[in-house]
Amino acid sequence: MKIDRAGLPFIAGALVPAAGLAAARRYGWASACAALGGFFAFFFRDPDRTIPTGDALVVSPADGRVMIAGPTDRRWSPPGDWNQITIFLSPLDVHINRTPVAGRVTRIDYRPGAFLPAYTKEANENELNEIWIDHEGEAIVIRQVVGVLARRIVCRVSEGQTVARGERIGLMKFGSRMDVFLPPRSELAVQVGQRVVGGETVLARLTAPHGA
Repeated sequence: MKIDRAGLPFIAGALVPAAGLAAARRYGWASACAALGGFFAFFFRDPDRTIPTGDALVVSPADGRVMIAGPTDRRWSPPGDWNQITIFLSPLDVHINRTPVAGRVTRIDYRPGAFLPAYTKEANENELNEIWIDHEGEAIVIRQVVGVLARRIVCRVSEGQTVARGERIGLMKFGSRMDVFLPPRSELAVQVGQRVVGGETVLARLTAPHGA
């Protein structure tokens, strides 16, 4: 299994001291550092995924558990009417983020904020990165939202870039959440409490506008 490059400094920062401590015969501390390096390797794992094919499918941008599935609260959403799916990522989940749909990145907005638990409503005030994707003339919005432990967002796409469904776009470090905002007529395929797999689980199906 691949390890994301963002994890290499963390892994090395644990394993190099482990080797030095082992050489000094301080085996207890060496074992602790080696275990920490193992956790970092586990956290930054980057498994390949089988992306579903088919028209109008929206796939999960991350591994985790669905917290919200339904009409959005306008206080916290982008302007307009949306269906919202929010996914909480625990520190044990794969933290690689993927695009839910194919299209062109039209806007990326970073907003500084707090570092509150990602599974609470107050997390709407947290630091986040918002990515707008033009999918066949329609806007799809995803948010990378930090939590208590996630203090850095890694975004690897830029405005104007064309992305494929399920493509890797970045990650968040050590526990976080992702929001997906879809047109209100989209047909949701998940429910609150459901486990989802990034790049594989179908979150929703997009329906054509009335009269199209």
